[in-house]
Amino acid sequence: MANDTSAVLDPVSPHSLADPFTPPADSSLWRKNFLLGAATAAYQIEGAIHEDGRLPSIWDTFSATPGKVLAGDTGAVACDHYHRWEADVDLLAGLGLEGYRLSIAWPRVMDAAGTPNRKGIDFYKRLLARLKEKGITTFVTLYHWDLPQHLEDRGGWLNRDTAYRFADYADLMSRELAGSVDAWGTLNEPWCSAYLGYGNGHHAPGLANGRFATQAMHHLLLAHGLAVPVLRANDPRSQKGIVANIGRGTANSDSAADQRAAHLFEVQHNAWVLDPLLKGEYPQDLFELWPGTEPLVLDGDMKTISAPLDFLGINYYFRTNVASDGAHGFKEVPLEGVERTQMGWEVHPDGLRDLLTGFKDTYANLPPIYITENGMASDDQLSDGKVDDSQRISFLKRHLAAVDEAITAGVEIRGYFLWSLMDNFEWAFGYERRFGIVHVDYATQKRTLKRSAELVAKFLKERGART
Repeated sequence: MANDTSAVLDPVSPHSLADPFTPPADSSLWRKNFLLGAATAAYQIEGAIHEDGRLPSIWDTFSATPGKVLAGDTGAVACDHYHRWEADVDLLAGLGLEGYRLSIAWPRVMDAAGTPNRKGIDFYKRLLARLKEKGITTFVTLYHWDLPQHLEDRGGWLNRDTAYRFADYADLMSRELAGSVDAWGTLNEPWCSAYLGYGNGHHAPGLANGRFATQAMHHLLLAHGLAVPVLRANDPRSQKGIVANIGRGTANSDSAADQRAAHLFEVQHNAWVLDPLLKGEYPQDLFELWPGTEPLVLDGDMKTISAPLDFLGINYYFRTNVASDGAHGFKEVPLEGVERTQMGWEVHPDGLRDLLTGFKDTYANLPPIYITENGMASDDQLSDGKVDDSQRISFLKRHLAAVDEAITAGVEIRGYFLWSLMDNFEWAFGYERRFGIVHVDYATQKRTLKRSAELVAKFLKERGART
């Protein structure tokens, strides 16, 4: 199949010369060792869901269920990256991006009996080899939500056995790809997998039960803990970590009740994941918020979960303003007159800085951090072959400034990955919401650099010339 590579030939076009993106001269972002990259996920870009022995995933099932995904969209084709990966790597390299965070599709690399699927594994071997040829640092996430459907049929993340099957999967991939991966991430956003997948049903597999959410979370974190020593044994030179999404909660008033509500928001959004990883315990405030939902925890589980990390990936998008619900929790109170993205999320870069500096104070053993996702969706329109995504440019500049402020405050942050390299399947929102710095015409699969991509490329070229 022909690939359109025209977008990578000249990544900096004349209309990008008036540059509202470049950081100040004293910014930490000019450091040569601060990694700047972009991220994607397998189900969101690969397509080819029936090819070369790939098995069905929970997102294949969920997106094919009427009413679950906007406009009935599915990931069956997505960005057709499975066939266009060489051109996509050239696109990434042409922008000068130094790192690429991708995920492996678990259903693509092994069958239900655990037998390796050579065609699927070879796809990732070729992809990683090409990235290495281009000098791009590779961050590989093992689980970005696409659980094999056959495991969900046996209980999914409600079944403790799934954690052990994940360790088997991690073992296979780290043996096969050892030396090709700079950093392994076990899970992407276990909060979303547990809460959106099993707590409120917004994501696959679409279950909605509070006790399900906390038990699924425990098994997700257990899977992470079981995988870490396997990754260390099989690929000792790589970094090992996990990726958590975090949310800033602010109170609607100075009242004690509203302040408590904001605290509880951050407990369920942040501490629910980070406390087990970094303290070896669940926050008890969580079960004040959700009484009667304590998961079944076996002896030794928390020690397994809290195995030391080489890095912590942080995904941040927005803050939520809350008030007391008059009982044991909180309710969202949207603020008026604030900037929002196409998702309806408030643009609040200070929240990222505040959370990062707060984590430094809260967790004595906080590992080095990579911002593994940050970006925004906008209704980007292609006009005369160009996409002028001015809100995204402003968003990225302000959030990178917030990262710089956190570094100045003493937080060890080693890099930043834009979400996303290109427009893609945005889960329950289908293809309507565009997060990419590269525009994708889904009818033709043509990639077009947005102005944000041009300015990122310009900055990286200037930084390279300085060092």
